[in-house]
Amino acid sequence: MIKMEITNEIVEKVIKVCKRRGIIFPTAEIYGGLAGFFDYGPIGIKIKRKIIESWREFFVKNENIFEVEGNIVLPKEVFKASGHLESFVDPITQCEKCKSLFRADQLIEDAIGEFVEGLPTDKLTEIIKEKNIRCPSCKGELGEVKYFNLLLKTEVGPAGGKIAYLRPETAQNIFINFKRIVDSTRAKLPFGIAQIGLSFRNEISPRRFLIRLRSFNQMEIEMFLDPENLEDCPKFKEIENVEIKILTQEAQKKGGKEIKIKIKDAVEKKIIPNKWLAYFMAKEVIWLNSLGIPVKAIRFRHLLPEETPHYSKGNFDLEIKFNFGWKESIGNAYRGDYDLKRHSKYSGIDLSIAINGKKIIPHVIEPSFGIERPFFAILLYCFREDDRGWSWFEFPPKIAPFLAGVFPLVSKNGLDKKAKEVYHMLKNCFEIFYDEKGSIGKRYARADEIGVPFGITIDHQTLQDETVTIRDRDSKKQKRVKIKDLVNILWKLMNEEIKFEEIK
Repeated sequence: MIKMEITNEIVEKVIKVCKRRGIIFPTAEIYGGLAGFFDYGPIGIKIKRKIIESWREFFVKNENIFEVEGNIVLPKEVFKASGHLESFVDPITQCEKCKSLFRADQLIEDAIGEFVEGLPTDKLTEIIKEKNIRCPSCKGELGEVKYFNLLLKTEVGPAGGKIAYLRPETAQNIFINFKRIVDSTRAKLPFGIAQIGLSFRNEISPRRFLIRLRSFNQMEIEMFLDPENLEDCPKFKEIENVEIKILTQEAQKKGGKEIKIKIKDAVEKKIIPNKWLAYFMAKEVIWLNSLGIPVKAIRFRHLLPEETPHYSKGNFDLEIKFNFGWKESIGNAYRGDYDLKRHSKYSGIDLSIAINGKKIIPHVIEPSFGIERPFFAILLYCFREDDRGWSWFEFPPKIAPFLAGVFPLVSKNGLDKKAKEVYHMLKNCFEIFYDEKGSIGKRYARADEIGVPFGITIDHQTLQDETVTIRDRDSKKQKRVKIKDLVNILWKLMNEEIKFEEIK
């Protein structure tokens, strides 16, 4: 059962469930909130951590990739070298009447439905005047479009004066620590460095729940390659037949649609510049689909030259289809040698490595994952409404907040004691919860609503023959199994080695 169309009504329902069931909610909500900031609740943090662990399993483990964790506060010099002080900007316009501030390109897109991201400020100003676009708040006239730097600034030390910034991406920690990491790991090209953590951007108009935030989680990999051997991708054959959708630069210029193409063909036709970039792009589609996002709702868009970041030799955004259209959720960049060269120049530290007696600056492929946008997409595409009388989430077992709930049919006659025995046995192996309050139907409903795949019910027969019933969230069907087989059965169900109907 796959839901392909995400409506505004579904979005509102999902947001209400998120707040009510402790998935995710606004930061400092009792004080009116803080725009662009959200907190994960007891259920949401479990899902988030499982998404992260799934990413680590799929992209980092079993690869020549090392993990690090850098600080979120970095000195001004880092961002001068990286180019963020100069180029990390968005266009802003202000209402001359009510003084409200807006991100100009998004305002134009909302008003006339045209994609204008990346256009220069003078062109955006021209469009606003030509189309008579007014302030959404008071209908006042909008001023000239200017650039606004998105870095969040702070000062370090008791007397202040040492300017620093909250990092806008996790990547710079990796580049400035490159020499330390290479020396300590003795890494040989090609190799990667991965990092998971918070990033911050002083967004002009945070909005749409988890879509545009000022504080968000990232999972990034910087894959370092020999510039003379960019096609040395040992596992490329594993994914070469994966089919993806790409909206090419040519199609965008002509108003065309995305094409379907196999990864190997996209590389051969130079639509994707090299095998390493293509390798990560294919894996991203496989991974997102395994988390519940349908392939039809995933595409890549080759960024136009005017949109491409200052550091990049080519960007392909993985976009997910939301109720308001396609939105970037993973960025794939061929960063070349930009970052290491800049930090070598500005720091005075040689960040080259030696290959066969020759010093080189490695080139970099970067798949950059935000967590919040895919998280939101998973919530939306896994949301279900049917005849059972309550809404529920069809999360894949590996990212559900709990694998199962343990329920005594009634909390007396020894059933509660037996249920607690089963609960304590299972919680050593899985994330399990125990619930004895209310009718069994209400307990099933509470579990379904947060996406728990299985319910284990202890009834009077359990006391006679040491069997329990397992209820499947998706089909609502039940099967009776022996307590001694529970761990093995749940393990196979969690790892999708068997389907529920195959339980014996």
